[in-house]
Amino acid sequence: MLDQRRVFETLEKHGITFFTGVPDSYLNGFCNYLLGSLRDKNVTAANEGNAVAIAAGHYIATRRIALVYMQNSGEGNAVNPLASLADKNVYSVPMILLIGWRGMGDTEPDHPQHKLQGEITASLLDLLRIPYTVLDDDDADFEKAVEKASEYCVKERGAYALIAPKGVMADPEKPNNTDDVYPMSREEAIEVILDNMPGDTVYSATTGRATRELFFLREKRGEEKTHDYLNVGSMGHASSVALGIALAKPDRHVVVLDGDSAAIMHLGALATIGSANAPNLMHVILNNGAHESVGGQPSAGHLIDLTSIASACGYMTTGRAVTNREELISAIGSLRDCGRPSFIDCRIHKGMTHKLPPIVFDHRSAIDGLTDELCK
Repeated sequence: MLDQRRVFETLEKHGITFFTGVPDSYLNGFCNYLLGSLRDKNVTAANEGNAVAIAAGHYIATRRIALVYMQNSGEGNAVNPLASLADKNVYSVPMILLIGWRGMGDTEPDHPQHKLQGEITASLLDLLRIPYTVLDDDDADFEKAVEKASEYCVKERGAYALIAPKGVMADPEKPNNTDDVYPMSREEAIEVILDNMPGDTVYSATTGRATRELFFLREKRGEEKTHDYLNVGSMGHASSVALGIALAKPDRHVVVLDGDSAAIMHLGALATIGSANAPNLMHVILNNGAHESVGGQPSAGHLIDLTSIASACGYMTTGRAVTNREELISAIGSLRDCGRPSFIDCRIHKGMTHKLPPIVFDHRSAIDGLTDELCK
């Protein structure tokens, strides 16, 4: 991994002192140094498109270039403002993009959700006419890359990307940041939900730890996985997939096992779900106030009132977050058949209970199995 102190010294030397983006495990060294040393110069954005717009606002107000960090899967979210706001044909806003390159080559055979994204990472930048440098683990090379990028941004008033393969901006081991603010872990909360919903309930689990923990809980409990949709990619869309299922199968309970960061990424989905005729859908936010799957960086999950937001969008709620096992059981009981889409902000503590291996399964067969179950 690059010397992160030197990374930020190099960026500062070229006038880059404001940062915004969405954390990524391939950038966890960068993100954790930023949070530890330059927290007041950083904005953790809801999604990558938001981050590009924030960087644009920073430039408009200061004429200073900002750095936007993201996983390559976030390029899709960033395309719109990069093409229709920052582009040279529009407002010509310079910025540096730091992109973690998941799925480069055949580095992640157990994560097919990164395969196509890895293959098109550079091609998307080419289509956007954004030049780039692929970084390596060499501090001197990084300084040259930043110099080239900043010179381009100043001269051309355009975006320049630095692409970070595995190991360049990240420690080999992700930290397991823990706290004891709330008594339940994510795994315990999921098990409470499984115990208190009908056996044929369909589950849509969000990107990251929720998918892994549901997958391995099924194995621990000796249960089949044919009722589960594992949203291994497309962060923030597990609730929308669940809505599609719930509307098509009104006789089945559908539960979203969502994360706070994932829900915030596409918060507009709450308005769509809350106003839909889907009384069989229950949306549970497993809220630890962190981007846990990529290194535990803080989110806004514990700083905002998700229950009030959901209620304003049309969900039925219990009026406040639940904070322990008994409150979660009570909330499930009161909302399970309430006649409207329902919502539970379930507060949990940070930290991973177990070091779980990657989920290895045939994605096509799994989705066909769920479809067969729903169509029989």
